[in-house]
Amino acid sequence: MLDTLASLGEFLGGVAVIGGVIFAVIQVRHYRQRRRDAAAIELMHVVLSSHFVEAFRLMGLVSDGISARELRAKGAEYEGAALSIFLMYETIGLLVFQSVAPFHLVRELTGGAVVAMWRKLRTYFEETRVERCHERIAEWFQWLAERLEEQEAIAASQPAHVRFADWQPRT
Repeated sequence: MLDTLASLGEFLGGVAVIGGVIFAVIQVRHYRQRRRDAAAIELMHVVLSSHFVEAFRLMGLVSDGISARELRAKGAEYEGAALSIFLMYETIGLLVFQSVAPFHLVRELTGGAVVAMWRKLRTYFEETRVERCHERIAEWFQWLAERLEEQEAIAASQPAHVRFADWQPRT
């Protein structure tokens, strides 16, 4: 009788451990999804902030490949806008790399803008790296732009209004 109870106890203990592991895996997945959702919401807040919109507007006025000298000649407002763009995309690049912000979401929300801004500011940041003897300036901005550009070339993706023209909401 004691052997039966001991075996039953071992079995129930094993079931409890397995149940605990399954529960932990479910909780970790749920936590990761919540973290991704929070990152997406925060990304939208930053992209829609008036400060970022103004920085983006100003950078839209400069030519692709603007040099550090040319950008600085436009005034502190333009260089400040370049730095705002850089800080935004530097942060997003690192968040994508660390799997906090999903790449596909960043690609859909701001992918073309990242690539366009890197084309405009690449020379500025490359020259700034040399001036300051610091290769890591704008490293994640560049990394993100290059990954997005690679994906665009691979997928040859169409704009959302074309790709999802037949989309219907789930009921």
